[in-house]
Amino acid sequence: MLFPFNEYWWFYAGFTLFVLAMLALDLGVFHKKSHVVSFKESAAWTTVWISLALLFNVGFYFYTKHLFSTDERFLSLPGFDAAEQAKTSALEFLTGFVIEKSLAIDNIFVFAVVFAYFGIPKLYQHRVLFWGILGALVFRALFIAMGSVLMQYHWMLYFFGGLLIITGIKMFFAGTDEQDLENNFIIRQLKRIFRVHPKIEGPKFFINKEGLTYVTPLFLALIFLEMSDIIFAIDSVPAIFALTKEPLIVFTSNIFAIMGLRSMYFMLSGVMDKFCYIKYGLASVLIFVGLKMTWLNNVFGGKFPITWSLGIIAGLIGASIVGSLWFGPKKET
Repeated sequence: MLFPFNEYWWFYAGFTLFVLAMLALDLGVFHKKSHVVSFKESAAWTTVWISLALLFNVGFYFYTKHLFSTDERFLSLPGFDAAEQAKTSALEFLTGFVIEKSLAIDNIFVFAVVFAYFGIPKLYQHRVLFWGILGALVFRALFIAMGSVLMQYHWMLYFFGGLLIITGIKMFFAGTDEQDLENNFIIRQLKRIFRVHPKIEGPKFFINKEGLTYVTPLFLALIFLEMSDIIFAIDSVPAIFALTKEPLIVFTSNIFAIMGLRSMYFMLSGVMDKFCYIKYGLASVLIFVGLKMTWLNNVFGGKFPITWSLGIIAGLIGASIVGSLWFGPKKET
C-alpha cells in the first residue's frame, strides 16, 4: 500500500477538516436562509466543486511525485518509477471521481422521485440534501474503511466484481416506469416507527404538539435518501476499488464526487427527462468495472491500464448523454 493509514492519518484528518469547513461555509454563509436554488446558482456551485476536485488532483500529482522520488521506502524498491507512479495515482483519483460522479446520476433521479412523493417544496430541498449529503459522507467513509479490509482477500474481488456485473445487467434491462413509493418497504417501516405529522412545518424536521414529538415529511425524505445512498454505495465503492487499491484515493475521489451532488441535482432537475438513455451508459460502466475486477486485470498482468479505464468510462457515459440528446424522444411544441 502506497499510503498506509498509520502514516497518512494526518492527510485524512486535514482533508476531513477541509470538507467540514466547506460544508459550514455552504450552510452557514451561502445558504443560511432557505431559498429556491436557481439554475445559475447551482451551475456555479457545480463548477466550483468540479474545479476544486481537479485542483486537488493536480496538487496530489505534484505531492506524490515529490514523495515517491524522495522517500527511502520507495527508492529502495527495484524498478520503481516515481514519475510514472505519481501519474498513475493522479489518474486513479480522476477516474474514481469520474465514475462516482457518473453513478451519482442515479441518486439524482431518486432525489426527484422522493421530493415529489413527499411534496417537499423547492424552498426546503437544499436543507434536506445538505443533511443527507452529510450523512452520506459518514456512511461512505465507513464503507471505504470496510472495503479496504475486505479487498485484501482475493476472493472478494470476484464477489464484488460479480455483484457489479449482475447490477449492471439488471439496470440495463430494468423498466423505465416511475417508482411507486407508496408500497416501498423503507417508507412503510418509517411510518411504523415514527409519529408522522402530515404537513410540512417550514424547514423543521421535528415538531412538538401536545407534549408529543412528531417527524415531518422533511425528516422522512431525509431518512429515505440516506437509506438509498447506502444501497447505492454497495455498487459505487467496489467500483472505485476496482480502479485502485489505495483507500486514500478512494476516499478523496468519492467524497469530492458526493460534495457536488446537491448542486448537480438543482442544475439537472429541470432537464432530467432529456437523459433517457443515461441508464444504459451507467449499466455499461458497472459491467465494464465488474469485468475489470474479475477478468481484465488478470489478462493485463494484474493491472488494466488506468488510462484505458478512464477513456472507456468517459466514452460510455458521454455516448449515453449524446444519444439521449440526439435520439431521445422530442417534446411536442
